[in-house]
Amino acid sequence: MTTSNTRLHQRPLGRTGLNVTEIGYGAWGIGADMWIGAQDDESLGALRRYLDLGGNFIDTAMGYGSGHSERLVGQVAREYPGTLVATKISPKNQQWPAADSTTADQAFPADHVVAMTDASLERLGLPTIDVQQFHVWNDAWLGQGDWQDAVAQLKKDGKIRSFGISINDHQPDNAVKAVEAGVVETVQVIYNVFDQSPQDRLLDACRANGVGVIVRVALDEGSLTGNITPETTFPDGDWRNSYFGGARKSELQSHLRAIESDLGISTAQLPETSLRFVLSHPAVSTVIVGMRSVRNVERNVALADGKGLPAEQVQQLYGHRWDRNWYKAAES
Repeated sequence: MTTSNTRLHQRPLGRTGLNVTEIGYGAWGIGADMWIGAQDDESLGALRRYLDLGGNFIDTAMGYGSGHSERLVGQVAREYPGTLVATKISPKNQQWPAADSTTADQAFPADHVVAMTDASLERLGLPTIDVQQFHVWNDAWLGQGDWQDAVAQLKKDGKIRSFGISINDHQPDNAVKAVEAGVVETVQVIYNVFDQSPQDRLLDACRANGVGVIVRVALDEGSLTGNITPETTFPDGDWRNSYFGGARKSELQSHLRAIESDLGISTAQLPETSLRFVLSHPAVSTVIVGMRSVRNVERNVALADGKGLPAEQVQQLYGHRWDRNWYKAAES
């Protein structure tokens, strides 16, 4: 293990008492089930490089490769004491996102919450999970069921340090009540140049209530890297065949060119601009980025320098909001 001399910029993770590097490591891709092509040796190398460079926050989930991602994350976290690990409990009814009709007891009964936390701890090989999260959420669950008792017991037993929720795709307002009620210490939410909806209510609520904000999908599953063209193909079985299905890859291009034109930037500058846009919001604690290669780690971690975008560019990007949900299959 080598130690980095680099001091990456850190931000408080709400009221948890944890300080996290601005660029976090998103470990969905290394689960190697929905993102095809991940190799464990390369994934482990990328994780180690992230920590060598001074990164300190890794986000995984039991649902990423049926626990495979957790095992890889745990292996490396044990090599680097002080690494902060967040994971997520899959809903018992295996329904993503949570339907309006789903009850708290159907998704997260107390015995399920405790048993799945114990299972994650075993896969991680760690004594404590720094941030345990529900992988779906519905604000209707406030006051429902016995999940809050389970969370309190897990904290009392030292199995988790803090608790949060991963908000349903493109539903940031469906967590404002949980934030305002004080039942969560963190939220994980989609926020990017296209999906700016967290700015409407959620981010201000998090600032007002000391809730840490973990941003996911800051590069819109790759579209804001500029690397997705109409000719781009993905391996058979890769979920991006659905996300970028139909005419979406072609539809995307005019939006990217408009951003580049307005800001006077090149396609190569899109990823950095997009990540700095998210980090420019004061409510954001960290942005978790999927980085399966050492090269991607080195490029993205360099952005954890405490600098956002100039205010003028942030204002220009506000005009590129694009409300849509590509997690729903494209019409043929």
